Amino acid sequence: MEMSDTGAQREPKVVLVTGASRFLGASVAARFAASPGIERVIAVDGAMPSKHVMRRLGQAEFVRADVRHPMIGKVLRSGEVDTVVHTAVCSRPGEAGGRNVMKDLNVLGAMHLFAACQKAASVRRLVVRSSSAVYGYSARNPARFTEEMSPRNPPRGGFSKDSVEIESYARGAGRRREGLEVSILRFAPLIGTRMDTELTRYFSSPLVPTVFGRDPRIQLLHEEDALAALERAVVAPAFGTFNIAGAGMVTGIQAIRRAGLVELSLPASVLEIVGSALRAARLVDYSAEELGFLTQGIVLDTTRMRSVLGFEPRWTTKGAFDDYLRGRSITPVVDARAVRGLESRLGNLARRVPI
Repeated sequence: MEMSDTGAQREPKVVLVTGASRFLGASVAARFAASPGIERVIAVDGAMPSKHVMRRLGQAEFVRADVRHPMIGKVLRSGEVDTVVHTAVCSRPGEAGGRNVMKDLNVLGAMHLFAACQKAASVRRLVVRSSSAVYGYSARNPARFTEEMSPRNPPRGGFSKDSVEIESYARGAGRRREGLEVSILRFAPLIGTRMDTELTRYFSSPLVPTVFGRDPRIQLLHEEDALAALERAVVAPAFGTFNIAGAGMVTGIQAIRRAGLVELSLPASVLEIVGSALRAARLVDYSAEELGFLTQGIVLDTTRMRSVLGFEPRWTTKGAFDDYLRGRSITPVVDARAVRGLESRLGNLARRVPI
């Protein structure tokens, strides 16, 4: 892993944020636009934001530009951008239009954006949103991952592999361009009242499928802490790679019970089939990565986040989860008829699958 440098706190003047049509990009762009020390914020996305998201952008300037297109370089140069915050990462194939499209958006998009940052002399810092998924999911994983550790079971595809490649391109740009400071933030799974993720959908169901015999260790990051971490990475005197997560952890079963939901324990092979059915219904997508998370989980060592980046999340893992439950009004009392109906349908499906 590259070494971090330290010095005086930075004062960015022109910030470009990618992924402006989504919650994370739009929200952090609005925060930067409200900062009195930042002169201009350019919010970029290849898709037009909804009216609701446009209002969320506040005083940030929206520019419709695909990061895979050479136009992004012109935006950087003409705007004299000094700081780039890359949040435009897609984790759900269905949302992107298929796995191939998702990989194109994630990996090729990052490659072209970082190359443009490398060529633009005005750009001095690049902040990249990454994921704890880069560590992979394995029974041989350590109790906690530090940033220097390599995965025991390297990701072979999907969002995890995309994140590994995105990080590689970011570091490459930092090595090739003297004076370009690169910060990579490996977020734990995000949770909050305003985000729609597989995790928030998973804990919104009254009957929660789990992998038989497994109780994953889960560490979470509140959506507001994710925004605050991106803000901190832009102005911090240090740069490098950082694990970002709330303190503590909770097991999967503890979380289900904490929410007052009902656990349905299934063999992994059956859960894959259940995931296909739920994916077809556009409820939850139990991809291979989701199954890995539900089987093994992952916990991060966040020493560098505190001691080097100088960031302390407001919410612990349990606090973030509880805030999500309050905000989503998750009802702990489950209707017995609904549970029996779901159990019957999933039980019938399970009996048709060879184990």
